[in-house]
Amino acid sequence: MTGQLDDSTIYEARVALDDLRDAWSLLDPEERAEAFRSLKAAEAEEFFESLSALDQAQIVLGLPDIERKLWVRSMAPDDLADVVQALPDEGRASVLALLDEPTRKELVALLAYEEDEAGGLMNTRYGRLRPEMSVDEAITYLRKQTPERVESIYYAYVLDQQSQLLGVVSFRQLIMAKGSAKVAEVMTMDLVTVPDEMDQEAVSRLFAQHSYLSLPVVDAQGRMKGVVTADDIVDVVREEATEDIQKIGGSAALEAPYLEVRFLDMIKARAVWLVVLFLGSMLTISAIRTFEGQLAKASVLTAFIAMIISSGGNCGSQASTLVIRAMALGELKMRDWWRVFVREASAGLVLGGILAALGMLRVVIWHHSFEDSSGEPFYGDHYILIGLTVAGSVIGVALWGTLVGALLPFFLKRVGLDPASASAPLVATLSDVTGILIFFSVASTVLSGTLL
Repeated sequence: MTGQLDDSTIYEARVALDDLRDAWSLLDPEERAEAFRSLKAAEAEEFFESLSALDQAQIVLGLPDIERKLWVRSMAPDDLADVVQALPDEGRASVLALLDEPTRKELVALLAYEEDEAGGLMNTRYGRLRPEMSVDEAITYLRKQTPERVESIYYAYVLDQQSQLLGVVSFRQLIMAKGSAKVAEVMTMDLVTVPDEMDQEAVSRLFAQHSYLSLPVVDAQGRMKGVVTADDIVDVVREEATEDIQKIGGSAALEAPYLEVRFLDMIKARAVWLVVLFLGSMLTISAIRTFEGQLAKASVLTAFIAMIISSGGNCGSQASTLVIRAMALGELKMRDWWRVFVREASAGLVLGGILAALGMLRVVIWHHSFEDSSGEPFYGDHYILIGLTVAGSVIGVALWGTLVGALLPFFLKRVGLDPASASAPLVATLSDVTGILIFFSVASTVLSGTLL
């Protein structure tokens, strides 16, 4: 009976926790703090750890001083640093005042780094050993360190008196080694280290390359500052992927989950790019106006404008998405631009050829299947030339759009901008303007002396 009651209680607690997660985005800060305080200790801890740093900061500010102190002191320094960075300026001092002096120094050291640097991600609490220790002494020392000063014990790092990183030893290596052996004899000196100012995206690539559970962070002098663990990188990968996807979609990156972003901030993030793209589309209108005379002579060309320029935009969007993602994964470097150019030029010609064949086929089929208002074949006596105009234009705009989409990320990176800013809508807009010029240039050449 008791077991059934315990199971029922656990189930009810789980339902309450799930209900709170579902309703969280709809609650204001005061309601969130009140709902959070109603949770039992274990549920509150689980829920708190699942929240973003911004949400955690809002909860901390909404708690009474005594409870706030308990939560702040229970957090690891790297997690607390994220929360403090999310606090308004007036809230940071009050949180720092709740910490003991050693923890405050750790936190201030972390806050000196940018949020997206390795130093801002690292945990300053890790297992540290001296090379002259015996294996037995090292195990005993780590056992004493772990409860309060070490968050994870995948590896222990061997340091000298000046905190220079000498080597690393896994817990498995210590267990399997002879107790009398020196740490210096069993440690690994072939190290993969992370500079403390390395960008978080580059750190995530290091983890992907080496499959380690944690990596040591060192300063320019080789002194160890902390460790970055794999669970920290999971959040980084999610954050970077979300930011890139939002930019590729033609929007500025959002600073919070979708439902938690203020409406005006959402409009601001999206309106800027829409205005840029809208102004760009005005160039398309200007380009069409330039060729009004040709359109008046061969009005049949008007029907193909949308199809042709969209082909260039679609090819460019594909290429930019592939190149941006390859850059984000570290598969492409700046020096690879020429290889990308050659590869995408070939791809643009082949893809353009496929679409051109379909365009030509469409003209031929419509010519033989339909009649115009006067009962004549749909495209008249020059339907083959019209088909060649469409086919040649499609090849041209597909090639140009592909090259723009592939090389624009390289250009943006060269001038210090985020390659993800080469969004699909931006590439499409650039391709639209040039697509009009290509279309009418081909038409002027092919149809000269006939329709034009």
